Amino acid sequence: MDLGRFERINDYTWRIPQSGNMRVPGIIYASEALIREMDDKVYDQVRNVATLPGIVKASMAMPDAHWGYGFPIGGVAAFDPKHGVVSAGGVGFDISCGVRLIKTGLKRHELEGRMERLADTLFARIPAGVGSKSHLRLTDDEMDAMLTGGASWAVGQGYGKPEDLERIEERGRMEGADPREVSERARVRQSPEMGTLGSGNHYLEVQEVGEVREPTIAKAYGLDAGDVVISIHCGSRGLGHQIGTEYLKLMAIEAAKHGIHLPDRELACAPINSQIGRSYLGAMRSAINCALANRQILTQFTRDVFADLFPHAKLDLLYDVSHNTCKEEQHIVDGEKRTLFVHRKGATRAFGPGHPDLPDVFKEVGQPVIIGGSMGTGSYILAGTKESEALSFSSSCHGAGRAMSRTQATKKWQGDKVIADLKGKGILIRSPTMRGVAEEAPGAYKNLDEVVAAADGARISVTVVHLKPLICIKG
Repeated sequence: MDLGRFERINDYTWRIPQSGNMRVPGIIYASEALIREMDDKVYDQVRNVATLPGIVKASMAMPDAHWGYGFPIGGVAAFDPKHGVVSAGGVGFDISCGVRLIKTGLKRHELEGRMERLADTLFARIPAGVGSKSHLRLTDDEMDAMLTGGASWAVGQGYGKPEDLERIEERGRMEGADPREVSERARVRQSPEMGTLGSGNHYLEVQEVGEVREPTIAKAYGLDAGDVVISIHCGSRGLGHQIGTEYLKLMAIEAAKHGIHLPDRELACAPINSQIGRSYLGAMRSAINCALANRQILTQFTRDVFADLFPHAKLDLLYDVSHNTCKEEQHIVDGEKRTLFVHRKGATRAFGPGHPDLPDVFKEVGQPVIIGGSMGTGSYILAGTKESEALSFSSSCHGAGRAMSRTQATKKWQGDKVIADLKGKGILIRSPTMRGVAEEAPGAYKNLDEVVAAADGARISVTVVHLKPLICIKG
């Protein structure tokens, strides 16, 4: 990307000056190396988002940003409720895709000689892959209850324990969900998919806590070097995808009705207070609950495996946070507290210390920000900062970000070779498809260390610990 088009604010902040139809400037948080590597389409999409009605302060992109549908993946934009819009493209198709991290109470040495069996058992009992199905089937009434209750509903059905809910975004249940706005087609698609990982970049990974960067925060999170943890990365499956598909079509028509000029049809949106806007919010919030329930069910499946193989393991939840949402939140803008609708597409909420919505255990250190990496490079846990409120509406990156398309990846790597190479490094991969492994080869992603360093350098989050992959169940 040509740096001449930016105003360099500091080493990690790049401003796109307001011009043309832009209502606000653009901001990209990245190192010089990362921003040079970004596709020019990221620049275009940040500018396009800045033209939408009611946008507040700036159109933003995180250090892992890459081209997406309408909004860049890694995009953040907040809208005024009176004059602003809600955009299905600003949330994405995998609504409330997110990462949940579970502590096991085990140390790395306790897995010695048992890794293969653990990998095989998890793979046998965690449904993964395209079209994966579980044994669960919900009645219409159960579906409505799940879409309204989220993880809270799942706990009530015996999947997990009540204390889990305190460690989940929105405490496990998104208010304002309206199952009536979820189509029959979306329900049918979801019916066999509760308790499944899905495909693409979704995974369940057993990891070891490696380097500890911020010991005080790590201690508050209950993490120490050598600890074994589990990350679960998935979303709202077919239901969320169907909602995104349906409302993008409706919003393309709705935008024109309200005289909204779209520089890109994929930016389809509707006024927040319009009928379509309200309907989408009701459906999207239902999908958030679906994703929270899905990860809660998968947590119980995982606990059952560990109970069989490691009876002394505890499997306590650290946190669960999404990165494809639109949330109604309170933020300070120009010294004034305002209610805003914050779109985060491939961006993670990152509330800093003292935020009133955080559980007491995180009040002094900030919210855990769980950053998924590739199968071979590891992941990170970051923490929200006080500065991120003013800088990015309390948002940070969500992962490494793709450096090449899935098609390009399959031309460069073979799944069985990737698996063999990673096994040589002590990382066990289990997947129903070799193509899926090739698509998700570590080399297909940006350098996660650079992404996290940029987020840290920009002060939108602070690095707490690095996580090393041990076992990856891949869709």
